[in-house]
Amino acid sequence: MALFKRLFLAATAISLLLVSLLVKAETRVIEVLADKDSSYRIAGQKNPGITVKVGEPVLLRITAKKAKTMNRDGSIHSFTLLRAKDRSRVEGWDLMLKPGTQEFQLTAPTEPGEYVVLCTVICSDDHESMHMKFTVVP
Repeated sequence: MALFKRLFLAATAISLLLVSLLVKAETRVIEVLADKDSSYRIAGQKNPGITVKVGEPVLLRITAKKAKTMNRDGSIHSFTLLRAKDRSRVEGWDLMLKPGTQEFQLTAPTEPGEYVVLCTVICSDDHESMHMKFTVVP
């Protein structure tokens, strides 16, 4: 009986390890540049935008470069996700960005539709143009 119990516990531990490795492997990495000219950039995209699936795990790797000004807390840009239809904030997606590269492990919204990413830090005279399309598909 003790041997069966040990084998069962070992098999359970191995199963949990494999599941956690698979979940990590399925997390998509999205690299974004919050640039000094008050724009978001994604490599290979002329008009940057992000498309994710409902509930998809994502790792945002955001590199922020200082524009003209910053917040008192040292934030130079932000990555704030709003629902396009009513401009309400998406919980957990109000990221304050300090100089350099930061990573954020997030889960895509559960409601498909159009969203917008914008900067809430007054980073320069062109701050109002710092936005990008974010689409959630079923």
